[in-house]
Amino acid sequence: MARAATGQVLERDGRGGRTFALRFRAYGRRQYVTLGNAEEGWTRTRAETELENVLADVRRGIWRPPEPAPVVEVRAEPTFHEFASEWLEAATPALARGTVLRYRWQLTDYLLPAFHAHPLSQITVAEVDRYRDERVKEGRLSAGEVNKTLVRLGQILDVAEERGLVDRNPLRVNPRRRKLKTSKPRAVWLDQAEQVGALLAAARELDADARGDRKHVGRCATVATLVFAGLRIEELCGLRWRDVDLASGRLNVGASKTDAGRRYIDLLPPLREALATHKAGADAISAGGFVFATREDRRPLREGGRPNGRPSKNNVRARVFNATLERANANLERDGLVPLPDGLTPHKLRHTFASLLFALGEDPVHVMGQLGHTDPAFSLRVYAHAMRRDAGQRAQLRALVEGTDWARMGTNGTETRTEGLPESVP
Repeated sequence: MARAATGQVLERDGRGGRTFALRFRAYGRRQYVTLGNAEEGWTRTRAETELENVLADVRRGIWRPPEPAPVVEVRAEPTFHEFASEWLEAATPALARGTVLRYRWQLTDYLLPAFHAHPLSQITVAEVDRYRDERVKEGRLSAGEVNKTLVRLGQILDVAEERGLVDRNPLRVNPRRRKLKTSKPRAVWLDQAEQVGALLAAARELDADARGDRKHVGRCATVATLVFAGLRIEELCGLRWRDVDLASGRLNVGASKTDAGRRYIDLLPPLREALATHKAGADAISAGGFVFATREDRRPLREGGRPNGRPSKNNVRARVFNATLERANANLERDGLVPLPDGLTPHKLRHTFASLLFALGEDPVHVMGQLGHTDPAFSLRVYAHAMRRDAGQRAQLRALVEGTDWARMGTNGTETRTEGLPESVP
């Protein structure tokens, strides 16, 4: 027969005052239950009453030992460095390579030095304003670039807010006040036949003057691709020979930053000829090789080898486009002509491409498709500008594309000029 349930009240004095507990036997084992201290309302009388109730429950077989309080694991709040790294890793598969590189540059050079050790909740409005003001004081970034880093910070903290790691994203508190005022960029036009011809002529000169180990660069083909196909520079660097169908006259842009950017472009005659010439002069061609490959990709590939030599955007800008621009302006100055507009970049030549298509009589919908746009605003803006040209200017642009003779601007049309333009396609 099991021993009858017995027990006693224990009292102990400690730092928290007098504490009451019960010690008793239940189900053949010694049990110990802490009740509480005097500040919580426990007295000797209340403890003895509780002991009687517990022993009664034991005799009825309904008493159960108290469950230990669950251990709640509290995760330490992540720092901005930790969370931003996770954010970029998760976002990378959906981003273009150039976008990932830009995001990483903004983080490593500017955002992480300012916030890397901050717990997310400590990135307050005041801290964001301090970061902005320090970037202005440094003077390394333009107002627009500072704003772009703030946009990136806001994107990261948006995700932190969704996950409940911050109460509110400080970039969403009066966002206009967070950002710097920027001036509207000045429009740069390069849509006159003489201007385009000067740029192409300069690129051909640089190709002719290049030393032996730089003959592969293809400056004329590069500039012609920017002018007559309107590629973004990232698209140009990723262009492979399998994307260029000279026979059917199409260029496939399969890798772009948007779905609309993945498109087919009709090869205009000057570009078709420039790419054919560039291909004919290449040392080794493979379907997977880059059209404007670096020197490392000029060697024949081993069977099953992987194409290498992807060109760098910075090298294309500095060694091809900027060098061509400098040569073109030197030629124009030598001939007493107006230099090309300041601020001209490879991306600005997308406007030139649109202007050429409009000069050929293409409609805005077709131009949007060739540029890889879904928003018609850009195409319509260029279209409105193109329609302000007189008939002579449009005829000169058509002649530029068709490779025929064209009249020098400012003459009555009796004098013709072909210098600086692509030769006619055979």
